[in-house]
Amino acid sequence: MIKELLTETEQRMEKALEALSSDLVGIRTGRASPALVERLMVDYYGVPTPLNQIASIAVPEPRLLAIRPWDQAGLAAIEKAILKSDLGLTPMNDGKIIRLVIPPLTEERRRELVKLVARRVEEARVAIRNLRRDAIETARELEEEKMISEDDLYRAKEEIQELTDRMIQRADEIGKHKENEILEV
Repeated sequence: MIKELLTETEQRMEKALEALSSDLVGIRTGRASPALVERLMVDYYGVPTPLNQIASIAVPEPRLLAIRPWDQAGLAAIEKAILKSDLGLTPMNDGKIIRLVIPPLTEERRRELVKLVARRVEEARVAIRNLRRDAIETARELEEEKMISEDDLYRAKEEIQELTDRMIQRADEIGKHKENEILEV
């Protein structure tokens, strides 16, 4: 019983870390990366669609993204979505391709991005702690239903706490790595 609970909790915590990682990939670091825009939602014929499903995204130069829609009719919608996003980038449209020039980050913008990373890491920590609380609650319910002993409950609590500590440490490491990437000049 407890093994299944721990396995399920660990899987859910791993998903929280994966969500954090994919979230941080979208934060720009001064170099062009397709991950910056690929999850950007575009109103494509009235349907919100991720950009990577309606266009190819290339990095011809270190500070340039080239977005080539598969259907030229989507060009204006892609441009509008980029302008509405919080990327702070101005698209250049030549009728066939959209170019995004990634400007170098200012020191002030780097500090803002580091704060944003810290906020996202804290959200991941909270999610992990919520999963810990849910797992401990489930273990308590198992003990109340006499499916596990009181000793098993305390052992489970300790193991859940160890798992939580490991996952929070990994979240911190992911955040630290992204902060170093942002602060790198």
